[in-house]
Amino acid sequence: MSDIDQTAAIPATSSLLRLFLPEHLPATLMLAGGVMLYAVETYIMATIAPSIVRDIGGLALFSWVTSLFVAAAVLGSIFVAMRPRGIGLRAVYVIAALVFGVGSLIAAAAPSMPVVLVGRAVQGLGTGALAALGYAFIRFVYPEPLWTKATTLYAAIWGVSTVIGPTLGGFFSAGSNWRYAFIVLVPLGLVMAALAPRLLPEVEDDREQAKTPVAQIGLLLGAVLMVCTAGTIEVTTAKIALIAASVAAVIGMLLIEARSPNRLLPSGAVSLSRPIARVYLTMLAMTVVLVSDVFIPYFLQVLHGVTPLISGYLVALVALGWTFSAFLSGSLTGGRAQAAIVAGALIEAAATISLAVFLARDNPQAHMLFIVPAAVGMFMMGFGVGLGWAHLVAMVLTLVADSEQDKASAAIPTMSSLGGAFGAAFAGLIANGAGLVDPGGISGALSAAYWLYLLMALPGVFAIGVSLSLSRR
Repeated sequence: MSDIDQTAAIPATSSLLRLFLPEHLPATLMLAGGVMLYAVETYIMATIAPSIVRDIGGLALFSWVTSLFVAAAVLGSIFVAMRPRGIGLRAVYVIAALVFGVGSLIAAAAPSMPVVLVGRAVQGLGTGALAALGYAFIRFVYPEPLWTKATTLYAAIWGVSTVIGPTLGGFFSAGSNWRYAFIVLVPLGLVMAALAPRLLPEVEDDREQAKTPVAQIGLLLGAVLMVCTAGTIEVTTAKIALIAASVAAVIGMLLIEARSPNRLLPSGAVSLSRPIARVYLTMLAMTVVLVSDVFIPYFLQVLHGVTPLISGYLVALVALGWTFSAFLSGSLTGGRAQAAIVAGALIEAAATISLAVFLARDNPQAHMLFIVPAAVGMFMMGFGVGLGWAHLVAMVLTLVADSEQDKASAAIPTMSSLGGAFGAAFAGLIANGAGLVDPGGISGALSAAYWLYLLMALPGVFAIGVSLSLSRR
């Protein structure tokens, strides 16, 4: 092969394919594998949870299956930044993969729901750390032009997982077969733990010496647990009280963070005058909007006569939109990347409003006149987030000092989890308050769909304003 042919065969400097060149392939497989464990397990659990309750009971504890997992995942991501001195990122990867396997085996062998909850919490610790490691390793294994490409790959994994997870969960949902759904990913976790010392680089621990911010961690975990619980409670007054308490806990955490020398977040993350704070706030707001998609299958089935299977595939359009736009915008840099963030927030907000128009329709005959525009709205919700997400991540990695990179990386999945928890709680509060349960039925669903997507667009409008300010460094 001539030199010209060889040059043509090498992907461009910023091409996604460069992640799979020999010098990057081992790390790409390991980091993408960690994200995949988190993503696939999330969707598997959503599918098999009803089967677990039917088999071993524990309906009263059902909401904690997700709450404990999310809180533990936040704690796992925090551990990446707050780990003891002498434990490198590669060692954390091995520990996290093994912890995930142990949690999966505990849940698989559980004789009762409380034991399942223990397994889910242990799983969350492992997967939360693996998700944070995907971002923490980026600066060590890839040149800067590939940072957005790596996060684009992670987005693609989440998109693919919306198909793989429910498929695996559905395959094991009969009788006691749900136990195998926990076991199926254990061998992969063990292989990843065994290969990590060989395939991931040993990197210097360049963190500043600091004590663990126990107060901030406690308040943050308390906020996550309270808001996750609020998202599953039907009593409106109790829901409002829990959401208010969780907001107060977050505010308390931020006040302590602003004054304490022992920080959980990187410098400037709680000051809106600093760009890093506005980046995190944009991420948080966009995630709050996105999780309102949890009600889409219900509205499709009740209002549009769509079968459960089809409604599941339609809501997957949200993840597909994220994946598609992430690939589309991944090569943008400079001002174009900044414009993609703003445009993404605008598209997400507009798409959410469109669902208030087309999803909130009494359409029992499933006329395409309403379903197709609603499907486009679902796709564009995810499209808007994916358009700018990788660039927001790249901003996080470039705005902080090397000594705080681990904190900055760990805060990315933390913001996603926090936004998801608050978004789900707000969505439930709006839907129930608009009549989803009382009066219920078609009229209740129509009112709930309209007000839910009209009001959930407001955080998206907020994200537009915050993202516009990111051009001011």
